[in-house]
Amino acid sequence: MKKIQMVDLKGQYEDIKKEVNDSIAEILDSSAFINGPHVHAFQKELEAYLGVKHVIPCANGTDALQICMMGLGLQPGDEVITADFTFAATVEVIALLNLVPVLVDVEPDTFNIDIKAIEKAITPKTKAIVPVHLFGQCANMDEIMELAGKHNLYVIEDNAQAIGATYSSKNGKKQQAGTMGHVASTSFFPSKNLGCYGDGGAIFTNDDDLAHIIRGMVNHGMYKRYYHDVVGVNSRLDSIQAAVLRAKLPHLDTYNRKRAESAAKYSRAFEGQEHIVVPKIVGDSHVFHQYTLKITNGKRDALVQHLNDNGVPCGVYYPVPLHRQKAYLDSRYNEADFPVTNQLVEEVISLPMHTELDDEQIQFITKSVIDFVNK
Repeated sequence: MKKIQMVDLKGQYEDIKKEVNDSIAEILDSSAFINGPHVHAFQKELEAYLGVKHVIPCANGTDALQICMMGLGLQPGDEVITADFTFAATVEVIALLNLVPVLVDVEPDTFNIDIKAIEKAITPKTKAIVPVHLFGQCANMDEIMELAGKHNLYVIEDNAQAIGATYSSKNGKKQQAGTMGHVASTSFFPSKNLGCYGDGGAIFTNDDDLAHIIRGMVNHGMYKRYYHDVVGVNSRLDSIQAAVLRAKLPHLDTYNRKRAESAAKYSRAFEGQEHIVVPKIVGDSHVFHQYTLKITNGKRDALVQHLNDNGVPCGVYYPVPLHRQKAYLDSRYNEADFPVTNQLVEEVISLPMHTELDDEQIQFITKSVIDFVNK
């Protein structure tokens, strides 16, 4: 059996090696490192793939989320509601802009933001909701958009983990993750389903005016060189990363299908296991950025050690809820408001998930988990 990787980027690279290498050589020869032809081509290709009017590439996913909030004109003191169970970047940018993060609990089965908790948290100061499509599955966008419309709130999709996922609305319309809110951000960090070979990100919107504002913001507030019309930042996707993403984008649906197939094999192997809860799939799309179990008999931490000792990498996403992180402690938060998150941080474990997993590896991983949990 070949060595098990949490993410096998090298194996994935082998299939697109010639195209990537040729494109990088072309960029080196032309020296078009910033805002070169590959960046503009990738933008258009991703717009076509997503069915969205505007893709604005930028330097990373965290910048993308921050620039979304800047573009919407959110002001210091405005409240922004988001999930307690997610990576810190989601709340980090809220704090950096002197907005007020309002953390709420998540659903116990999908791990996505809880609609009733959102509604309970809305105040006259609330200006936006940031649903996170966690681990590759869309949040309940029908109800989030209805709630936002009722209270005149912006919806900023954090799509860092779910590019390529689709969502079927109650009206039968199927849309790509990141195209349903007022604006969305994504990350192209190497381990993402669509990842580059460094940092990268993008912003999506169907709003022409907002897209215009954001295009200036990512480039020092300039639309014309040395003329600064808005307050901006320096956040551009470089040409080499765009070339890598162009090579991968035509394969994204295949990558996501392979992940879903591996996830199905995992889940079948765990059927009937009393203390192992497999991911719940809602609707028609889960792209499995992570395959995350719940271990319900108190053995999660010991299982992590056991797997690591036996050559099986794994991850705990996330070991500490945001409301307990030192940087975001706030007397407003009551532990009783986070029962699901507080339980998840004790139970979740993510297994290796990537496009190169094979049956032998999956069998070894699942047997290792089952044998230990039932010991």
